[in-house]
Amino acid sequence: MNAEIVAIGSELLTPYFQDTNSLFLTEKLNEIGIEVAFKTLVGDNRRNLTQAAQTALGRAEIVVFMGGLGPTEDDLTRECVAEALGRELNRDPELIAALYKMFAERRRRMSPNNEKQAEVIEDAVILKNNFGTAPGQWLEAEYENRQRYIMLLPGPPYELKPIFEEQCLPRLRKHVPEMFLARRQLRIAMMAESECDARVSPIYKAAEGVDTTILATGGEIQLHMRARADTKEIAESRVEELAAKIEDELGDYVYSRGEPLEDVVGLLLQLKNSTLAVAESCTGGMLGSRLTQFSGSSRYFLGGAIVYSNELKTLFANVPPPLIEQHGAVSKEVAEALAVGVREECQATYGLAITGVAGPTGGTPEKPVGLVYHAVSDELGTEVVERRFPGDRERIRRFATQQALDMLRRKLINS
Repeated sequence: MNAEIVAIGSELLTPYFQDTNSLFLTEKLNEIGIEVAFKTLVGDNRRNLTQAAQTALGRAEIVVFMGGLGPTEDDLTRECVAEALGRELNRDPELIAALYKMFAERRRRMSPNNEKQAEVIEDAVILKNNFGTAPGQWLEAEYENRQRYIMLLPGPPYELKPIFEEQCLPRLRKHVPEMFLARRQLRIAMMAESECDARVSPIYKAAEGVDTTILATGGEIQLHMRARADTKEIAESRVEELAAKIEDELGDYVYSRGEPLEDVVGLLLQLKNSTLAVAESCTGGMLGSRLTQFSGSSRYFLGGAIVYSNELKTLFANVPPPLIEQHGAVSKEVAEALAVGVREECQATYGLAITGVAGPTGGTPEKPVGLVYHAVSDELGTEVVERRFPGDRERIRRFATQQALDMLRRKLINS
């Protein structure tokens, strides 16, 4: 069975608010084998909301509407869903009485427009809201000659979550055929999306019963695999078999099955009983921030320096001023000197350095915006990699830290 989640509220169509409820609902639906096929955002407009409801009911067996159940004129969910279903909307006197009682217990006068929250779609089951004034509703209906299971839930997460978990999920389990959903995620570092897909698409296209999604983000590719089956064992075996085949094809480009790159690097450093220090120029502390976002990182990360100026490159990492004058701060030679210098100054096992032009200004024909040098050093030597990253300042900085971490990861697994 497939589901659609319809999030209602004009604020969700602005840059200032996000729909987080759908993430929770997707997780809970997936747990009982229901795949979310569509997510819709619609504003507080009667025509648009009615049309969105009709579309959702026409293509999904389970439809969850959230938001728009309050007392104001722009709370239109009940009216629009009733219209889409061709059903009456009636005010429930018991709900009205309960609302007046609730306000009285709080020693507040209830505005008459709150009675709107007692409007119930014909044949709907009322879902009690213990944390707010607007109850939810559960409906079972035929739409275009197909059975539908419909939920209307309040928008605030602290109201929506308990209603869905305690009152909707038990009802869904009675009607949904028992299915199991298994997932796998593979994270691949510093490979172009086109190259990755060219290598793995013949594998995942041939996999029976597994849906695969490829996502490029921040210097990595994520492959998400999903399988639904009658038993947990079959679903798990399908995604595991596919994941193993892709890992065989991509080799050490695959760095984890879910953990971020900085976490993997930290684990490898601990396994090797090694320590790390960093020297950053154009990334301005982003590398150190990524390495220290996990509790316990002090076991392997000693620290480092943000060496934006040439003077601090010398002061904190012992880069000789003549080397900077001869080759420039953004150069292979200075990157190497930074990695060696910070490693020696901090007495770390490894030194990791980044220097480049993050832009949008500061580039030249010889050293354009996006040019970054990365260096990793240990007692056996230093490796330097030059990269040219497209995009804005934030993207270049993110890619630069990803490249540096991947260099260190590869050095750790091959040492």
